[in-house]
Amino acid sequence: MNDNSTNVPPLDCPGDGAFHYDHFLGPLFFEPYAIEVAKRVDPAPVSMALEIAAGTGRVTRHLRQRIAASAKLIASDISEEMLTEAKKNLGHLAIDWQTIDAQQLPFGDNSIDLVVCCFGYMFVPDKPKAFAEAYRVLKPGGMFLVTTWDSLEHNAASYTSRLLAEKYLKGPLPESYNQAVSMSDEAAILALLKKAGFAKTYIEKIARPSVCATAKEAATGLVEGGHTFKEIRQHHPEWIDEIKTELEKELSEKFGAAPMVAPMSAVICQAWK
Repeated sequence: MNDNSTNVPPLDCPGDGAFHYDHFLGPLFFEPYAIEVAKRVDPAPVSMALEIAAGTGRVTRHLRQRIAASAKLIASDISEEMLTEAKKNLGHLAIDWQTIDAQQLPFGDNSIDLVVCCFGYMFVPDKPKAFAEAYRVLKPGGMFLVTTWDSLEHNAASYTSRLLAEKYLKGPLPESYNQAVSMSDEAAILALLKKAGFAKTYIEKIARPSVCATAKEAATGLVEGGHTFKEIRQHHPEWIDEIKTELEKELSEKFGAAPMVAPMSAVICQAWK
């Protein structure tokens, strides 16, 4: 979930563009945590909010509903493709869409009440700089709200997909495939926050169900667009139908055929300037 992008999906990158990301992987992975994150926002002090790595707007929608109608919401991403898809869904709402790199925020010091980033910082090359930028633009007392993925073993649908991909490729996937779960260590995240200047922090791991109408639909989304199967799609497209059938079978047996309900886990951190 990528070199300088902060919009890549948590466990599987979109292979068919932003629409696939939103339609298949959005409900499967993002929506439960979008709801959870919005609950943690106190709307009272927020007159200016910034979302980093907004992607296709899953969290953005809930933030817009949560904060006051008079509050300004800037939803940003480094990918214009993602923002284009988000605007298709949320263009009717009062949202300022901007293409922004998390490592270089174009805002003044002490200018923003709330900074939110869900499943983006794992892909930022210079994490200390990005965290320092968030601290810089926050007003005193402002909140920094961040989510990252727990280890792959605690995200069952993606873990099942990974094991199947390794079976077909006859060996471990490249280390770059682990980037999405590279910020599961709570102590390491707290160290980054402390270095940036945050003194008051709260961090916890939250489990939520990953739900899809059917195991078949989940398998289709994961295989046809998931980053885990990118190499297979490119070099062995003749395997795809067989893999989808096998993954559907495994997901059905482990998590149910209709609906498919698999456990997942994420790290949620709140920090105040």
